Order: sequence, then C-alpha cells, then structure tokens
Amino acid sequence: MSIENLIKMANQIGQYFASEPDREQAVRGVRQHLQNFWTPAMRRDLTAWQEQHPEGDLHPLVRAALTDATAKA
Repeated sequence: MSIENLIKMANQIGQYFASEPDREQAVRGVRQHLQNFWTPAMRRDLTAWQEQHPEGDLHPLVRAALTDATAKA
C-alpha cells in the first residue's frame, strides 16, 4: 500500500478520535486501532515515514500514538 494511502487512513483515524475529550485516551484509541486493524507492515511503513518526516502531514494524535508505541517497543 502506498504511503499516501497510509497517511490518509491514519489521519482519518486521528480525526475520528479527536472528538474524545481526554487526549491520552484518544492517543490510546488511535494506537489500539492501528494495532488491531493494521498489518505490521503498514504500521512499520507509517512509523518509518513519520521518523523521516517528523513535521509531516500526520494528525497530532497519530504522531503521538506512533511516538508512544515506538518508545514502549
């Protein structure tokens, strides 16, 4: 899958969880969704892209979820 599609889907997930008033819970929701429904390759590709483009066009909740997941791995 192209990185453009992964970014688009990740941002849609971030937007969905943005309505959650508790930011930490929203980040956990994004992280859990990526873990439950994305393949390891999809998560790996998005994480690698985010590391190479830290100011890239990812929703802030997605960036936080990826950063937190990397730190805990």
